[in-house]
Amino acid sequence: MRQRWLAAALFLCLSAPHALAQATLVERSVNAAAGRDMRVGIYTSIRPDCTSGPLPAIRLASPPAHGTVSVKRATLKATNVKQCLAIDVPAYVAFYRAAADFNGADDFQLEVTFIGGRKELQHFTVSVSNLPNGGQGI
Repeated sequence: MRQRWLAAALFLCLSAPHALAQATLVERSVNAAAGRDMRVGIYTSIRPDCTSGPLPAIRLASPPAHGTVSVKRATLKATNVKQCLAIDVPAYVAFYRAAADFNGADDFQLEVTFIGGRKELQHFTVSVSNLPNGGQGI
């Protein structure tokens, strides 16, 4: 009896491809000013009928060495997205903030899990300037 249960459990694990699927790697580059929040991503779910779907799960897979990442809940209001002329849906917004005295390159990774189990590993490379508005020094 125990062997049948173990065989059934192994079959269920092997027959569920979404459980074993690896995350798709997405590369993103961002410019940011030191000490200020920079929006790096907006995450939502829009159904074909232009209504909101379940929001994805977001996890900090690899933190930045010289800053912080935060995620806030917001409302996305947009026009002309896909086949939708106007939408007003909940969303998550990810922000990066570099240390106030940092100037240089930083990076971090977010793991985004969408409904149905599809995963994206988003690698962000951030170019940080500690000059006002990212301008050049004189």
